Amino acid sequence: MRRGSVRSRAAAGATLVVAVALVAAGFLVVATLRGQLAGTAELTAENTARGVAAQLSDVRDAQVGDVDGLDGDDPVQVVDGGGRVLGATDPLDGHGPIAHFARADRPDDSDHDGDHDGDGDDDGDDRDKDKDKDGDGDGDGDKDGDRADVDRDSETKTLTLPVDDDGEVTYDKDDTVGRQEFRVVAVQSLTRDGTPVTVYAGGSLHAQQEAVSTVTRSMLIGLPVLLLVVAGVTWLVTRRALRPVEGIRREMSAITASTDLSRRVPEPGSRDEVARLARTTNETLAALEGSVERQRRFVADASHELRSPIASLRTQLEVAAAHPELLDVDGAVEDTVRLQTLAADLLLLARLDAGERPSPARVQPAALVREQLAQRVGDPHPVRVEEPLAQDEVRGSAGQLARVLGNLLDNAQRHAAGAVTVAVRAGGGALTLEVRDDGEGVPEAERERIFERFVRLDGARTRDEGGAGLGLAIARDVAERHGGSLTARAAPEGGACFVLRLPVAAARDTDGERNEGAPGAGGDTSGS
Repeated sequence: MRRGSVRSRAAAGATLVVAVALVAAGFLVVATLRGQLAGTAELTAENTARGVAAQLSDVRDAQVGDVDGLDGDDPVQVVDGGGRVLGATDPLDGHGPIAHFARADRPDDSDHDGDHDGDGDDDGDDRDKDKDKDGDGDGDGDKDGDRADVDRDSETKTLTLPVDDDGEVTYDKDDTVGRQEFRVVAVQSLTRDGTPVTVYAGGSLHAQQEAVSTVTRSMLIGLPVLLLVVAGVTWLVTRRALRPVEGIRREMSAITASTDLSRRVPEPGSRDEVARLARTTNETLAALEGSVERQRRFVADASHELRSPIASLRTQLEVAAAHPELLDVDGAVEDTVRLQTLAADLLLLARLDAGERPSPARVQPAALVREQLAQRVGDPHPVRVEEPLAQDEVRGSAGQLARVLGNLLDNAQRHAAGAVTVAVRAGGGALTLEVRDDGEGVPEAERERIFERFVRLDGARTRDEGGAGLGLAIARDVAERHGGSLTARAAPEGGACFVLRLPVAAARDTDGERNEGAPGAGGDTSGS
């Protein structure tokens, strides 16, 4: 087991939770069992006391010792209001009243006091004389005070009495082997002579103590065993559940070591979280493989495109070094411009791939159209503007949007037969900029492929005339970064129509923000 592994933490956590639950349940069970058995003992004692009390109304004081219930082995005692024991079962025969037991180390210590020896003479006669000292003949005298002495606390109490090895109460020191708790219940009654008496009956708590002891021992033995079982089962279940994760980890480690992104992690047949993790991992690997492949192809295409102008420029420089009179200055400048343009395109694509977000400035495409057309003085075909141009504004980088418009115009100029048309319209919460030509158009099957990098459909043309194949790819990337789209379709003139759609800026924006993005107002107007 590796330290700190998921399996060990899961097993430890489950074991701890089960241990806490079992301990809490154990305390609850023991408390409930103790309470129920104590209630049973109390109910038994109460039934015994009431049974004896029910018979006392039919017997005289001298006959109390002969009633049923006083001939058993359970502690039962009948005490009058003066504390004199009128009758008791064998375990308590010859001993003082139960009411005094709790105040003595040994119940038979009350025999050392002549007032509670239970023999009925001496002090007992004095109590008989005092019973009617109030003169009413009802024998209640200090009955309230005596009863308070007999049952001061409550109707029930728990006493500890000496028992022998059979669990029976005994005061014989030779037979006494221990002490046992009894739940004692006191019931008030009257004898046939009208003497108020209290019947004390005790119910043994031995069964309660034995049951609690047995349950406690069982828990102390069973709890560790159960916790070991829980820990083992949790360990095995967690190990089985995490086995696919370990397979995914091993495969990912192998992929990292081999740099082979075509490999995939195993997907379990289940439909749980682990299976979803495996599928997501494979999707990530596929996306990463595609990204790396595109990057590799991009680098290869860029190297290929850079090779021609560099080679041409080097040749011209070498010829010029040997024969200065043969230097083609115009060709060298043209190759340098091509290199500069290609480098700028590659830099912009790299920034777009890196996730660069456009600025939030406000830009007016109609103003961009007029500015671009004013700068293009050497185009081979005239550009017609469909008036009126929508004056709505969009949010974004003025420089990047100008670059998109310039790339679309360059593409249209290369393929137009006689003219190029530009239109700006608004509607549906979006601004639409169209650039159309009257050339041969784009076949429908190729209208998506032309937006890929380094793709040129005019293979018969020379590289100088056809460009590097990055203009439309840059235009679409910029459009998508601005939350819009760029698509190609057939133009009414018969050529190609490129449609740039951008969301209109919210009307609640301030005028200051509008001026910030306008061309010539300090916004981003650089081509890169």
